[in-house]
Amino acid sequence: MKVLIGSKNPAKIEGARQALTTYYDDVEVIGISVDSGVAEQPINLDIKHGAENRVKALIEYAQNNGIEADYYMAIESGITNSLGMWLIVNVAATTDGNNWSYGTSAGFPVPEKYVASIMSHSLGNVMDKLYDKIDIRSKGGGISLISHDKVSRIDLTRDAFIMSLTQFIDEKWRD
Repeated sequence: MKVLIGSKNPAKIEGARQALTTYYDDVEVIGISVDSGVAEQPINLDIKHGAENRVKALIEYAQNNGIEADYYMAIESGITNSLGMWLIVNVAATTDGNNWSYGTSAGFPVPEKYVASIMSHSLGNVMDKLYDKIDIRSKGGGISLISHDKVSRIDLTRDAFIMSLTQFIDEKWRD
């Protein structure tokens, strides 16, 4: 099985690989850098739009380069207050070229004192500064730091992708 993911981020690629190998054997995951079409730090619905835009750009890239895949996937992390509190969540988008499905990760709360800074600079930049790190987003992610290494960005990415695969792996749960 060949799968394209709209990112070169190692944590996103590994999360997708782990999700896919939960259900499929012999999976090849290829990361391709594509634009999300949203701000560096997506807010609310732009989180979903960013993931969706990445998948659409990935499909266009594949068509222009003669690449075929079984699935096209992308994930976008962002900040949302859609549940009445500020959370960081990941939204994964998956398509087989015909059908689309979405999933989310668990969300973690954002202290009010960091909301404005995250919105203007991105969670990764805020976490790098707060914890004196460099490019935490490509490694364990901010969640790894604040959960004391109990949950990583790979874990959240994997779970969001598993949720987005549900409509493909269970016939009764399809649209």
